[in-house]
Amino acid sequence: MASALTAESFAKLLASLDADRERAGEKYEDLRRTLIRFFEWRGAPFPDDHADETLNRVARKLGEGIEIKNIGAYCYEVARLVCLEAWKGHDSRREPLEAEQHDAAGADTTDAARERELLLDCLEECLQRLPAESRLLITEYYQDEKRDRLGRRKALAKSLGLRREALANRAQRLRDKLEQCVTRCFDEKTAI
Repeated sequence: MASALTAESFAKLLASLDADRERAGEKYEDLRRTLIRFFEWRGAPFPDDHADETLNRVARKLGEGIEIKNIGAYCYEVARLVCLEAWKGHDSRREPLEAEQHDAAGADTTDAARERELLLDCLEECLQRLPAESRLLITEYYQDEKRDRLGRRKALAKSLGLRREALANRAQRLRDKLEQCVTRCFDEKTAI
């Protein structure tokens, strides 16, 4: 049975995301949302729970002293394993797929690399299908690091003659549209 998540393990996870605790918290939430979408796109039940389980496993590994060079890639690999467990009806009270999880530590498997490549290809295709002004809006809206976004978004809203809330709504609609397009595209490419 996996060890319980400790405050020390969680603190190490936050520290691996950013030295500044506030920015680390923001990056944690961003990573969690990304993981939730990862599980949603793959049709896993309870995406929120699986995202939390993924982050807890990564935190426990950090607490055990495992050095993780690329926290995002490692989280992705652990999420893949959690997703496989969910699809196989894995009982969360049993042992996780520790052997496979251990292999994920430094491995960027060819399947994962291929999947990322397909997703990026699909994103590019879907972006190209958008009208030029929509493509510009969505790329400008999500361009900068979190701490730099606010100023850029204020300027973007002003240049488009929109309130920031209206800009955020428009960007969210475009993002939802892109997500649906990428999901369809990815499903088509992986069905081959």
